[in-house]
Amino acid sequence: MTDSSTSQIDIDDLTQEEALAELKRLAAEIAGHDRRYHQEDAPVISDADYDAMRRRNAAIEARFPDLILTESPSHQIGAAPASGFGKITHRVPMLSLDNAFSDEDVRDFVGRVRRFLKFDPLMGALAVTAEPKIDGLSLSLRYENGDLIHAATRGDGTTGENVTANARTIADIPEKLAGEVPDVVEVRGEVYMAHKDFQALNERMAANGGKVFANPRNAAAGSLRQLKPEITASRPLRYFAYAWGEMSALPEDTQLGMVMRMEDWGFQVNPLMKRCETVEELLGVYHAIEESRAELEYDIDGVVYKVDRLDLQERLGFVSRSPRWAIAHKFPAEQAFTILNDIEIQVGRTGALTPVAKLEPITVGGVVVSNATLHNEDYIKGIGQDGEPIRGGRDLRVGDTVKIQRAGDVIPQIVDVDLGKRDADAEPYEFPAVCPACGSHAVREENEKTGRKDAVRRCTGGLICPAQASEKLKHFVSRNAFDIEGLGDKQVDAFYQEGLVKTPAEIFTLEERDRHSLTKLRNREGWGALSAKNLFEAINARRSIDLNRFIFALGIRHVGEGNAKLLARAYGSWDAFYQAMQDAHDETGEAWAELNDIDGIGHIVAAALVEFFAEAHNRDQLDKLLEQVSPKDAEKVDASGSPVAGKTVVFTGSLERMTRDEAKAMAERFGAKVSGSVSRKTDLVVAGPGAGSKLKKAQELEVEVISEDDWFDLVGA
Repeated sequence: MTDSSTSQIDIDDLTQEEALAELKRLAAEIAGHDRRYHQEDAPVISDADYDAMRRRNAAIEARFPDLILTESPSHQIGAAPASGFGKITHRVPMLSLDNAFSDEDVRDFVGRVRRFLKFDPLMGALAVTAEPKIDGLSLSLRYENGDLIHAATRGDGTTGENVTANARTIADIPEKLAGEVPDVVEVRGEVYMAHKDFQALNERMAANGGKVFANPRNAAAGSLRQLKPEITASRPLRYFAYAWGEMSALPEDTQLGMVMRMEDWGFQVNPLMKRCETVEELLGVYHAIEESRAELEYDIDGVVYKVDRLDLQERLGFVSRSPRWAIAHKFPAEQAFTILNDIEIQVGRTGALTPVAKLEPITVGGVVVSNATLHNEDYIKGIGQDGEPIRGGRDLRVGDTVKIQRAGDVIPQIVDVDLGKRDADAEPYEFPAVCPACGSHAVREENEKTGRKDAVRRCTGGLICPAQASEKLKHFVSRNAFDIEGLGDKQVDAFYQEGLVKTPAEIFTLEERDRHSLTKLRNREGWGALSAKNLFEAINARRSIDLNRFIFALGIRHVGEGNAKLLARAYGSWDAFYQAMQDAHDETGEAWAELNDIDGIGHIVAAALVEFFAEAHNRDQLDKLLEQVSPKDAEKVDASGSPVAGKTVVFTGSLERMTRDEAKAMAERFGAKVSGSVSRKTDLVVAGPGAGSKLKKAQELEVEVISEDDWFDLVGA
């Protein structure tokens, strides 16, 4: 087991021992990711994160050359072939490419090539080709006397998987080469899947209950590496040729010439490949391809540069796992240009009208993106939440070429727009003033405190709005609420539209009603006896549910998972919580003060809770729901013997031995309840330096006050 803590240390600060531990950690992690990418076709991190790990490994090796491991990622290419296939040894290794991540990196690459070759500017231009870097699976094809002999994946660069039978099913791969060819020809290229084919495949797979692929690269790799060629034959795979391995003779003396010869032999080659003579030309091609990325029918993740003259490639040779004469200029992590095809308005469970960008599908950070959040109508206009301009004040219009950004699991968003590509007749987007679901007025409420309009426009239709009712039901059955297996968004929409389920309580009466109905669920399209039985069992399994899940499922505005847990812990049972919420309607009473005193529950959340329970129709629905389900009391913290169990504690001032969150977690672990304000119900105040009004109030109310050190002594921590 390697020490993951070294991953947080700057390279310049690493000791020899730490550097060795970090190199071992990186070697193990990178090897695991190589296996998942090349063998299993199931990567778990983005290309950007993977590249960052390799860059860190290379930088540590440069600083500590004596510590380079025999299993160093710098010496490895891909991953060993999977056991289900025969093996083929590459006569010429299939190497990887070094990466460039900025324009300056490209200038450094060209500079290094010139210095290595002693290529004086007076000798003329140093020609370099530029072509899109296809995001697919590398495949080498060996021909003898023009006939296809075998096909192999990259594997570990030395030995690949024998996928000959599968490769023969791909239309872009000729069985016999056209025209005059050398005796031995080894063509290399990339197997990929076009966007429209990928979408059609996923739709077909989903309809048949099969595996849905995350992106076209995974789909292409998984389709080529099937043990049954007939499965590969059913998948719409394509192939671009761009390189070669063993050749009995080279018919051309340049990179571009060789690729054009491959086209003559019957291969598809990329039409965007260009020959450049300056760095500026290379960068011009790169940025042009980057901006037109959304218009391509296939995924790319950068641009590859190769010295054009083959004699210069020969002189430059190789270093470690990559050639000196080539480099891959990767696109910025998690960003891409695409087309804004439409703006769709979705109505949420709180009535919020949320604009969603419908995009020309494009892969960003390893995920196909076709939608992006537009937040609200001001965001579309180029106005930020405080009225400040965003994107330089540029608005968004249907048909625009836009830059999207994706970070981790965050919903993609549009961060910029290319006005140079905007159609002259493009019109500003008009945000609807009526709800698209029910036709009710949609308004922007005014904030009583600030006097400013709310950023979100909301439907006033309430219960008559089908979108709100349907979305509330989806929230009710979602993973962190009731989590009813088999009752997903499509089923909720269908049941709602057919009148089977209009309220949460009706979910739990569905089986009984189905029993007496002439139209049985099992006889409906897409259902059967087993699926209906499974759904009813899943529903019945949720008739008893944790209190925090129950509170979260109610869909009360501002009450997310975290606040639901705080409320469940504070009140302990549904009866206590329900009574307290009704009592809290009196903002001068103790119940209101206690609700606001819960650490983490502020005035806005408290007001939303009181407002929800003040509505008669909400109480009616709750009564019907509680006839069907029973919220379980919150689990009590096992704090037997704790001196603060059951006490209400307030932390104030600057804490020096722990953060405020750590203090809260510690108190709860010992069975205490943490409050954000001091009242007559407060049992203990822990005061650090700078304590002010809370300390003063504690002294006025004669509440016990102790220091942070006293707290640690008290709980024995």
